[in-house]
Amino acid sequence: MDKSQLSLRFKNFAELECKDSSKLYEFLSVNVSEDDELLELCSEIPSGQPVPNLLLGAVHYLLLKGEEHCLREYYPSINKQARNIDDETFVYFKGFCKSFREEIVTLLKSKLVQTNEVRRCGYLYPVFSYIYSRVEKPLALIEIGTSAGLQLLWDKYRYSYGTDVTYGDEDSSVQIISEFKGENPPPFLSDIPPVASKVGVDLHINDLRNSEDYLWLKSLIWPEHQDRMELFESAVRCFKENPVELIEGDGVALLTGLVDTIPEDSVICIFHTHVANQMSEDIKYTLLEKIKKIGSQRDIFHIYNNMWDRKLHLDYFMDGLKYNETVGDTDGHGRWFEWDIQ
Repeated sequence: MDKSQLSLRFKNFAELECKDSSKLYEFLSVNVSEDDELLELCSEIPSGQPVPNLLLGAVHYLLLKGEEHCLREYYPSINKQARNIDDETFVYFKGFCKSFREEIVTLLKSKLVQTNEVRRCGYLYPVFSYIYSRVEKPLALIEIGTSAGLQLLWDKYRYSYGTDVTYGDEDSSVQIISEFKGENPPPFLSDIPPVASKVGVDLHINDLRNSEDYLWLKSLIWPEHQDRMELFESAVRCFKENPVELIEGDGVALLTGLVDTIPEDSVICIFHTHVANQMSEDIKYTLLEKIKKIGSQRDIFHIYNNMWDRKLHLDYFMDGLKYNETVGDTDGHGRWFEWDIQ
């Protein structure tokens, strides 16, 4: 990827992802997009990785780890009385990248962007409710790109959507607050859809008992987002009480074998959120072909976004017939989602 492409990545990230969400990352991304030295640094990032997230995550990781630098003063995740963005902010950021270039390059080459955005379960819950209302069978969950597996615990969380009514596990210490947009409300079931089994697959599993993995996942949370940090911490505690099987490997390559272990009295639910943008076109089509082949033999549901566009999709096979539903657009951090299914 040449510098012009890298520059565009940062400009788009600032405009489409950071605006109205992180003033610090929006400011830094705009400035990185115009800085040849930092764009050259980003050329170290392997193909397929979200470049801005990885660079900003690497810097955040080193700061959270305790590296001393004036840049720390601008990060609310480190300094509760963080300085406002000023003329020195980018100067300090660039200086930090220069001082810790070797450490940053090591992280860029070895780490993956595997954000465990727990609030995305806010839109997964109604999707799985919708699936259960269609098939009335226990759900067998397979998550591709699971990272640490926190989204596999969607049935262990409590949900609210702008009213006094709550859904999910009423006793859960993890509360997901989200908002839906659309004329028709999603099918929130009063009872949690039954889950028969769950397994997560990732090229690299983040072990929440490992201090380095744990810190890396925290570093991928944006500095101003204290609510996301608190939600992550709550979900980690929940996971330790409700461990899930996580397999390190290629989820697409392993898919058929995993499906073969699922009994016929369960319905297969394959899902992934914000992972497909790291898949090559060949892998995307391979995944769809495998799902199609499975769908010719038994019912299967596929929930995903960022494959072809930013919208959340639900494709499925029932009785050998294929259906394609578009749920709608979603906020990257799960703060809101559209519900367009009739």
